Amino acid sequence: MTRFIDVQAMSTLIQAIGVTPFIAQLADTITEDFLRWPDFEKCARVANHSPTGVIELMPVANAQRYAFKYVNGHPGNSVKGLPTVMAFGALAEVATGYPVLLSELTLATAFRTCATSLMAARVLARPNSRTMALIGNGAQSEFQALAFHTLLGIKEISVFDVDFSATDKLLRNLTAYPALKVRRAQSTADAVRGADIVTTVTADKTLATIVTPDMIEPGMHINAVGGDCPGKTELHAEVLRGARVFVEYEPQTRIEGDIQQLPSSFPVIELWRVLAGTVRGRQTAAQVTVFDSVGFALEDYSTLRYVHQQALRRGIGRDVELIPGGHDPKDLFRFTRTDGGHAAQRHAA
Repeated sequence: MTRFIDVQAMSTLIQAIGVTPFIAQLADTITEDFLRWPDFEKCARVANHSPTGVIELMPVANAQRYAFKYVNGHPGNSVKGLPTVMAFGALAEVATGYPVLLSELTLATAFRTCATSLMAARVLARPNSRTMALIGNGAQSEFQALAFHTLLGIKEISVFDVDFSATDKLLRNLTAYPALKVRRAQSTADAVRGADIVTTVTADKTLATIVTPDMIEPGMHINAVGGDCPGKTELHAEVLRGARVFVEYEPQTRIEGDIQQLPSSFPVIELWRVLAGTVRGRQTAAQVTVFDSVGFALEDYSTLRYVHQQALRRGIGRDVELIPGGHDPKDLFRFTRTDGGHAAQRHAA
């Protein structure tokens, strides 16, 4: 049987674990898998682009498990009452191909994205970072804010979005965390002024320059999260040229990340090498670092692995017959009968 985690089951799992422990444990799980980077068969995601958005498949595997995520990105969905990003995924045994988990990943992706940002900031941002700017206050924003507040020591966040209602929503949700000081900024420049860490999580599918060179201060760490497909950026090219740039999987980021603006000769460092200790991250306190994050399949593998483990441990979700069973796997025709082959299964039992 296949364990099925729908939105309600995922919500139950998150509440059982707690938001902060969920982020922390997921960040540790992603780090564990990044440290096993050479063990995975990897490729850039397969994308289908349209004038309104993109639909993608993200596969990855090692010798034991195969995982994929289906995910979209449609910035105009909000006016239709739909999320900009929707996702689901599966985890299967490599030895048999049998799917052991089918799970919603829309909510879980918000957790995996902030957990990945946290993982990067731990090794790239200055250790004494206490202030943060959050540009883009949509569905990802609360998760990013809480990850950096509860697990990295950020005390004050300046927030800005061209959609004022999105900022209103963010401020309402963060009132439950009184230790975090949240300031509504009047512009991107106002928000990033004096920030140790700048996180951009905007949604528009456009070649934007939300953060420009005049906004950069020595020692900043920038999490560029929103630029994640061809023709979609958030950072001015000169911001990248003046920084030490880190990526997840270089072949994918060259196509989708902010570095798509630069020639293929522009040097970047895959983050797993920093985590493994083979390459230094930040070199000086004054250096500007950028994590050009587009989201990579290995992070979703880690999320599915973690969710599967926790769901089984806590008895959350339900088992579904996603794959036909029975005594004779060569006889699929029995499922065309009115009993769906169940009589034959009961007889075999």
